[in-house]
Amino acid sequence: MAQGGMFWGVVLWCVLAGWVGLAAEDDGLCLLANDYQDALEKAILFFEGQRSGKLPSGQRVKWRGDSAISDGRPDNVKLIGGYYDAGDNVKFGWPMAFSVSLLSWAAVEYKTEISSANQLGHLLSAIRWGTNFILQAHTSPTTLYTQVGDANGDHQCWERPEDMDTPRTLYKITSNSPGTEAAAEAATALSAASIAFKETDSNYSTRLLSASHSLFEFADKYRGSYQGSCPFYCSYSGYQDELLWAAAWLYKASADTKYLSYVSNNQGWSQAVSEFSWDNKFAGAQALLAKEYLDGKTNLGKFKSDADSFICALMPGSSSVQIQTTPGGLLYTRDSSNMQYVTSSSMLLLVYSKTLTAAGISKVKCGSVNFPTSQIRTFAKSQVDYILGNNPMKVSYMVGFGTKHPMQLHHRGASIPSIQALPAKVGCNDGYSNWYSTSKPNPNTHLGAIVGGPNSNDQFTDVRSDYTHLEPTTYINAAFVGSVAALLAGSENGCLQLEQTNTTTENVYDIV
Repeated sequence: MAQGGMFWGVVLWCVLAGWVGLAAEDDGLCLLANDYQDALEKAILFFEGQRSGKLPSGQRVKWRGDSAISDGRPDNVKLIGGYYDAGDNVKFGWPMAFSVSLLSWAAVEYKTEISSANQLGHLLSAIRWGTNFILQAHTSPTTLYTQVGDANGDHQCWERPEDMDTPRTLYKITSNSPGTEAAAEAATALSAASIAFKETDSNYSTRLLSASHSLFEFADKYRGSYQGSCPFYCSYSGYQDELLWAAAWLYKASADTKYLSYVSNNQGWSQAVSEFSWDNKFAGAQALLAKEYLDGKTNLGKFKSDADSFICALMPGSSSVQIQTTPGGLLYTRDSSNMQYVTSSSMLLLVYSKTLTAAGISKVKCGSVNFPTSQIRTFAKSQVDYILGNNPMKVSYMVGFGTKHPMQLHHRGASIPSIQALPAKVGCNDGYSNWYSTSKPNPNTHLGAIVGGPNSNDQFTDVRSDYTHLEPTTYINAAFVGSVAALLAGSENGCLQLEQTNTTTENVYDIV
């Protein structure tokens, strides 16, 4: 009887706290720690729906099947596996590596929180699916395959990856045709992953780190900006950010002081920036190296200064703010797939505020305004909460989370019935005429997929053809994993944390 009374007392407390949260957040949602755990589970599960290659026996996303199992054959190399980057069927190595880097950073930075949610094993599987592909793609010390599939041909088709018959053209970088950004990002992914696997698979960790050294040497020795996947993924920020980012992770993974000397000697490359993305890694490198500075590496002060500038460019009310927010409070960098900048910025704000707090630093000074680390964290949390439904549209921008979420995800595999449900081949034109153009919800719920998001006025229309706002990407989700994992330590918004109950990842949610 006492236990029952305690249970209902907890429920009442949560309800009351929820009302407090609603009032404090302008009729927003009061998210519990359980909500963050559910979001984390789904965010990681999303990667199983993006898998290319022969699927494992433990595959949880059942509407997917084996695909692209002969990738690499024209060059007699094995390039099976890896991830489709978004709603298409192309494997772009550069953004794939960035996604793996972010997933690995989450596993390293928030291992305790992710373990407490029983998701570390799933996260490591997601990382390994990407790192295995990168290892295969690095076929010699001066060769890295960076793309599988002709993007122009692919984008003219709307077909399931299991039916794919578009050209699986191979693209690579070599000493004669370099692509420093792609090679350096691959090095970053492998070095970060080597830390994530160090305790659970030391041999694999060692293999990853060895390949990372090789890729960094290739990237640095044969410098040239990567244009291989233009116009789909073009380098606008140059390659110096990737070299600093990779060297920072290699130092963290290996403790080899040559990488510390490298970043110290090249501090002049570092720029104050307002975004962290698949193209621009300066802010990530700065956050990592600021930690080294605060740990006593006194010759790295510029990175700390530039990391502070990133905070000042994002925080509302800053005298040097560069990124505006929507009326509903969402960071708005640019219209095309804006959620990628929201999730990456949120992750970085949370990681950096944690670093500052651990070093005994309580604030970041932005001109005449001081931002306490607690306020920085609260702002980052507001971005996560917006994604999960605390927004003017009262819609969750994560598929399958909550009661109202996108039903027409711009995603080939999700929008066409699975081969189990519809064994007959669906060709390019059939996919467009029968499935792309329909106003019906997708037949497959791609749980955990985060879409591009609303426009600058917080408005969102659930129409499949609007890829700018309806298409998911691996790097949106990868950064969200780190963001939401940071919030698992407690519900921090007035809602009492309850014990997580068993949940299923196979639920289908409908808009109400």
